[in-house]
Amino acid sequence: MGGWKKEAAWLLISLLIVFGFEYGLKWAMHTSSPLVIVISGSMEPVFYRGDVVLLRGVNPNEIHVGDVIVYNAPMYPYPIIHRVHAVETVDLGGKVEKCFVTWGDNNPVPDWSEYRLYPTPYGGVPCVPAYAVDAKAVMVFPKVGLIPLWIREHM
Repeated sequence: MGGWKKEAAWLLISLLIVFGFEYGLKWAMHTSSPLVIVISGSMEPVFYRGDVVLLRGVNPNEIHVGDVIVYNAPMYPYPIIHRVHAVETVDLGGKVEKCFVTWGDNNPVPDWSEYRLYPTPYGGVPCVPAYAVDAKAVMVFPKVGLIPLWIREHM
């Protein structure tokens, strides 16, 4: 095989491996975002800025006090990764739903409370509704995401 053909073949194989790994990981971990980069210090000393966390999609019934979950809040552009400190129930449009009291290990107060409510279509609640939870943290890869984090912040 000629020089450029060999290079093209390696490039194609590399791309197939990367995309295969990405889609395989999404399938295996049951989530559309199996790897996230920690962007704040709110979970120190468990997770630091630049750490990469492996996530697994989870049924809300599998979430317990002490678990670290990733959830979306409508007013933030990025998912939030914080620890569950209590599991409660709330009434959302006449339906009783699980709701998680969360906050970062390095934060002094909960993410949501009676003073700062999580917005839902049925009004604010003082916790994270089960429907907003994406996944549960499984494993951390320290500092693996520092370079992508630096690039994103400087572009």
